[in-house]
Amino acid sequence: MLRGLYTGANGMISQQVKMDVIANNLANVDKTAFKKDTTVFKTFPEMLLHRYSEDGIGKTPMGSFDTSPVVGKLGFGAEVNEVYTRFDQGSVKKTDNIFDLMIQDQPGMEKPAFFSVLTNRGERLTRSGSFVLDKNGFVVTPQGFPLLGEKGPIQVNQGNFLVKENGEIYINAKLGTAPKDGTNFSENRFEDPVLLDTLKIRTVENPRHLDKEGDSFYSDTPESGEPTKFPTLLAPQVMQGYLEASNVSVVTEMVDMIEVNRAYEANSKTMQTQDSLLGRLFEVMR
Repeated sequence: MLRGLYTGANGMISQQVKMDVIANNLANVDKTAFKKDTTVFKTFPEMLLHRYSEDGIGKTPMGSFDTSPVVGKLGFGAEVNEVYTRFDQGSVKKTDNIFDLMIQDQPGMEKPAFFSVLTNRGERLTRSGSFVLDKNGFVVTPQGFPLLGEKGPIQVNQGNFLVKENGEIYINAKLGTAPKDGTNFSENRFEDPVLLDTLKIRTVENPRHLDKEGDSFYSDTPESGEPTKFPTLLAPQVMQGYLEASNVSVVTEMVDMIEVNRAYEANSKTMQTQDSLLGRLFEVMR
């Protein structure tokens, strides 16, 4: 009887974890380049049951035999195996803001690409391309962390920032990079283009093992491998003036939420039934 209570409790705990994941997905549905999480369950380790009598050995003149034959296996329900992030491409949103960047995954790419950002905790990866220009002319995240190029933090001025599809950053040498020399992007003809830097775009060997941090940042782990460059033929495209939306489907998450509620309720009723049967058993034993 007690095993039934444990099985029901395991099921309720597992569904509670899945509900928390769904709630987090829905809370970030409008967050730029947010990647949804998915809960994976596995069967709780099973136990092998034997029927036993005394020491479990029967003796005859011809030898002995087992008096505790195998009854079968007993499962204890499910448990959470892992919560992993799905890096499917989100939809494209056009903004026409020159400091909005988006990574467009290419056909055949098996691993997602990331921008590199220098935070106060070290270098981090991000899919969010929503950047702004700070007072010193550095391209930074809304939190103030600089976007990295192959040569380091990227410094430009207003309206003098052109990013090609291969990630190369060009400026008009006539305007330079001093913040006071900025202009309107529509008026900048880039008559003297100069290659300033190239965006530092990286990937990892096992993306599912990246640690998800706040503010759309990811940190690499020993299991994920260190960030590496893409081969030239498989390099992603960079789109300037666009943002990537989250890959969360509200409809799908709501359907999953209904399923979780029903599964949680079923496990709860299982525990109530077990408790009722235990109560009746104790009354008979009195």
